[in-house]
Amino acid sequence: MQRNAATDDDRPLDGVEARRRHELNRLLHEAGEGDQAAFATLYQRTSAKLFGVCVRMLRDRGEAEEVLQDVYVTVWRQAASFDPGLASAVTWLATIARNRAIDRLRRRREEPLDASMEEELADEHPSPAAMAERSQEKRRLERCLDALPAQQGTLVREAFFTGATYAELAVRLSVPLGTMKSWIRRSLIQLKTCLDQ
Repeated sequence: MQRNAATDDDRPLDGVEARRRHELNRLLHEAGEGDQAAFATLYQRTSAKLFGVCVRMLRDRGEAEEVLQDVYVTVWRQAASFDPGLASAVTWLATIARNRAIDRLRRRREEPLDASMEEELADEHPSPAAMAERSQEKRRLERCLDALPAQQGTLVREAFFTGATYAELAVRLSVPLGTMKSWIRRSLIQLKTCLDQ
């Protein structure tokens, strides 16, 4: 079985760890299909780790709690885009947590980053987009994204490669949130049809 690019995906797994990883991947996949029980279980099993990521980066428990909530809103909305061939569930979730914490740090205009925080933000691990670059599926995915109308392709890329939320995209394009969700849902159906050919 081919290992993924991220560090925690490269280390050898014992049987227990492999089962744990498989179970988290399954829960994330089921959450992507709208399974609320799977999402609740995923939250129970991963929230402590992700909260640790947020606290370590933000150094403020209150802010970390707010960011963690935003992380799981993003996970619920974007779980359908999770691909275990690109990263494990833990890596995918931790990447979202890091990105949300970085967004929060960038909004702190009055507080410059110290040297240790700059080191924390300098991530040596590939992002999900970088992992996709290395994947054998990259060309096919790009071809199918390019086959979408230009705006649809851009929206899908923004939502699933940069982590923009549907609400952020709706504000950016001045459309209702429901309209944005419909556009992306239709785009994903077209994308899936193309990828399945």
